[in-house]
Amino acid sequence: MIGHTDNFIDIAAPIGYVFAQTNDVRSWPDLFSEYAKAEILEESENSVTFRLTMHPDEQDRVWSWVSTRTWETSTWTVRSRRVEKGAFEFMNITWTFEELEPDVTRMRWVQDFEMRPDAPLDTAGMTERINANTTIQMNLIKEKVEKRRRAVVGFFDVPSNRRRGGDLRTVLSPATVGSSSGFCGAVRLAPGERVSEHYHPYSEEYLFVASGALRVDLDGEPVSVGQEQALLIPRNVRHRLVNTGDGDALAVFYLSPLAPRPELGHVDTEEAS
Repeated sequence: MIGHTDNFIDIAAPIGYVFAQTNDVRSWPDLFSEYAKAEILEESENSVTFRLTMHPDEQDRVWSWVSTRTWETSTWTVRSRRVEKGAFEFMNITWTFEELEPDVTRMRWVQDFEMRPDAPLDTAGMTERINANTTIQMNLIKEKVEKRRRAVVGFFDVPSNRRRGGDLRTVLSPATVGSSSGFCGAVRLAPGERVSEHYHPYSEEYLFVASGALRVDLDGEPVSVGQEQALLIPRNVRHRLVNTGDGDALAVFYLSPLAPRPELGHVDTEEAS
């Protein structure tokens, strides 16, 4: 007898965000309630081999096994199989993700398996257990992923990017909260410090100076932007930010729409000083 289960849940988040959050095996102990540890053994651009360790069961037994996952972002499909089969003759899982709306994703898990004759549960019993546990885990994942989209993200919660000058941090983005139409961040500049010239072929940039004073060079023309003032930087306009004040300057930026490819998002026109 071959076991087969097919379960799905709809999550209020963009498909790319749901895919990234649920495909990050390292974070599974925080995402699932059943896993105590996830150890990465080998990984490449589109595959990972890992060991999962569960929390102790009712008899204080700890179950652990090695699995491998491969994925295709072009079809939003993940395929997994157990390498160390344990009580299973085989266990294969297919995860698919379907965009129902721009901010609604259907996540489906299809599991095909067969139990060994000496396993604690037969295939019918395991089918019942998997269906029950999948419902629990899917609802938990839905709750956590949707909650992460509403997280408050601080300036120092994300990595600093100093490649072009200043302390620049992208705070709200597809990676942090699953934004789908743009991203927001801030840059802190010391007196005389600058962000080197660049332009955005695909996105407009909205700049708000929260504190201090900046000179923004737009295609070589200087524009002064003071505290609590804002400036629109149109697409394809070269711009450079320079702190002209005596103290630190903090500017908030927002870019929209999201560029579909990195080369459309940002083009440098000078080296950072």
